[in-house]
Amino acid sequence: MTEQDKTNYQRIEAAIGYIKDNFKTQPSLDTVAEKMHLSPFHFQRLFTEWAGVSPKKFLQYISIDHAKTMLNNQATLQDAAFETGFSGTGRLHDLFIRIEGMTPGEYKNGGESLTITYSFADTPFGNIIVGATPKGICHISFADNAEEGLIALQQAFPNASFQQATNNTQLNVLDIFTHNWSKLDEIKLHLKGTSFQIKVWETLLKIPAGRLATYGSIAKQIQQPTAARAVGSAIGDNPVAFLIPCHRVIQSTGKFGQYHWGSNRKTAIIGWEAAHTNPDAQK
Repeated sequence: MTEQDKTNYQRIEAAIGYIKDNFKTQPSLDTVAEKMHLSPFHFQRLFTEWAGVSPKKFLQYISIDHAKTMLNNQATLQDAAFETGFSGTGRLHDLFIRIEGMTPGEYKNGGESLTITYSFADTPFGNIIVGATPKGICHISFADNAEEGLIALQQAFPNASFQQATNNTQLNVLDIFTHNWSKLDEIKLHLKGTSFQIKVWETLLKIPAGRLATYGSIAKQIQQPTAARAVGSAIGDNPVAFLIPCHRVIQSTGKFGQYHWGSNRKTAIIGWEAAHTNPDAQK
């Protein structure tokens, strides 16, 4: 990602923050462009290049009413085995990505004897750090600051050894940011978590791109309907950003709520996914 790309994303992120805070007034293109100190023409072009849809269409995707619509659609899709996805083939996360929990010893000793390779990469939503063991991806985090991103990975596995390198597992993960899900069957996750956390994370993988779920619905799916708060904690502890789509879980009111890597980034991802999975997105 070039410096210009980073600047452009920062502008779009700021615009999304403004739209999110003011969606009830349905701000016009001119109003948002003025807030971003850009001409309406330049802002429209920049936003459409980034999101694939106009600011007006994107506003629809992040409004409360549309969020509730996506929630309703999600409910009906559960019985249809979550048959949506970027590829349009009906092949889903849960059919391809497998989670292998770390052994009790690996979990307890903070990754001792594990060798974790890590690399940094650019995505439409900022820089990420990707960590992998020989068994699969163990960590993905948005890392606007590379040094802080590496420290967070090291803190998650304080006794592991680390090597900066890029392998095929990491490259396959990056394909999901370009709508290429053809290599999902080659992605495996190797995660440190309690059995409850892993059960929640596995359930998140079943939420299709462009759809949303609530904390309560996740609790029901794992057959613990009174555990919505515990589900929220497990979601907040998700170690694999974007690939395990904790960003697709929102409040039952339709409000998007908080996100470990920033609420504006969460809103951006939700809108971007909705835009790219909705056949009417370009209309």
